[in-house]
Amino acid sequence: MSADLDARHFHDEDAARQFLEEVRWPEGPICPHCGTVGSAYKTKKVGVYRCGERECRKDFTVRVGTLFERSHIPLHTWLFATHLLTSSKKGMSSHQMHRMLGVTYKTAWFMTMRIREGMRDIHPTESGPLGGANRVVEVDETYVGGKEANKHANKRQNRGRGPVGKEPVVTLVEREGKVRSFHVANVTSRTLKPILKEQIDAATHIMTDESAVYPSATRDFAGHSTVNHSIDEYVRDGGFSHTNTVENYFSILKRGIVGTYHHVSPAHLKRYVGEFDFRYNHRTGLGVSDAQRAVAALKGIEGKRLTYGGSRHQADPAEADIPF
Repeated sequence: MSADLDARHFHDEDAARQFLEEVRWPEGPICPHCGTVGSAYKTKKVGVYRCGERECRKDFTVRVGTLFERSHIPLHTWLFATHLLTSSKKGMSSHQMHRMLGVTYKTAWFMTMRIREGMRDIHPTESGPLGGANRVVEVDETYVGGKEANKHANKRQNRGRGPVGKEPVVTLVEREGKVRSFHVANVTSRTLKPILKEQIDAATHIMTDESAVYPSATRDFAGHSTVNHSIDEYVRDGGFSHTNTVENYFSILKRGIVGTYHHVSPAHLKRYVGEFDFRYNHRTGLGVSDAQRAVAALKGIEGKRLTYGGSRHQADPAEADIPF
C-alpha cells in the first residue's frame, strides 16, 4: 500500500479509489454484504466488485458499508476534505471547506460532519482503559458556549460569569498518553463515576482540581490528588500534582470552538469534541504525520452510516435531524 496520502489522490478519482481500497482492504476486497474475504472479483464496471459466494453474489464498491456510501461526491474530494480537517490543529469551518473544495456550503457541512463521525471513537473501551499501575490520568471539566456578553440581550440567560447557557464537557487525559472527552448532561459525582470506572484502569492515580464532585467519583482508584485553583495553586508535590495537561487540551478545544467554529449545537457537540480528541491522540508529538492522521481517519469510516434527515426546506443544516 502507498505509505502516504499525497496530492495525486486529491485530483485523480482512480488513484483515490485505489488508495481507499488499499486502506480498507489490505488483504483484498471484503464483501460488505456477507463478510467473505478473497472471493470477490472485478466486474466490467470500474471499481465494482462482485462477491463470489453462491449465496451472496452481490455487487459492491469500496464505498459500501462506510460513511461515503450513496454519496455523489467524488472520492478524491472526500480524501482532500479529510486531509484538510485532520491536518488543521484547530479545525476548519464548513465555510472555509466549501470555498476550498468548490462545493456548496450545505455539502461542505455534511462532509465535515461525516468525517468527524469517522474521527470519533464511539467504542473507546475496545482499545483498553486509560492509565494503569504507576500511571496518572488527569480529569477536569469545562463548559463550551459563547460568552453571555456577546449574545443578543434577548438570548442572555445571566449577566455574570459561570456555566449558565453552556454545555459541560468532561475530559480524561493520561499523561504522555491519550485523551477521551464526553459531553455530559451535568457534572456531578453520579454522572462522572460510571464514566471514570469504564474508561480508567482501577490501578491509576487520578489527578483533579478541588471540585467537590471528585472525591466520591474517584474513591475506587489507587490514588487521588488535587490542586486548589481557588487559591492560585497550580503545581505542588515537586511538580507531580497538577492538571496542566488537561488544561492545555482545553485551550486547544476552546480556541477551535470559539475561533474556528464560533457556534456548536448541543446535538453535535460530541462529534466536535471527538474531532479534537482524534487530533490529540494522533498528534505530531507521538510521531504521527498529517498524511498518517488522514489515513487513520479514513479507517474510521468503516461500519458507520450518517444520513441527512432534515427537511429540504430547512435553511440551516445545523438544525437538521442527523441520526446515527
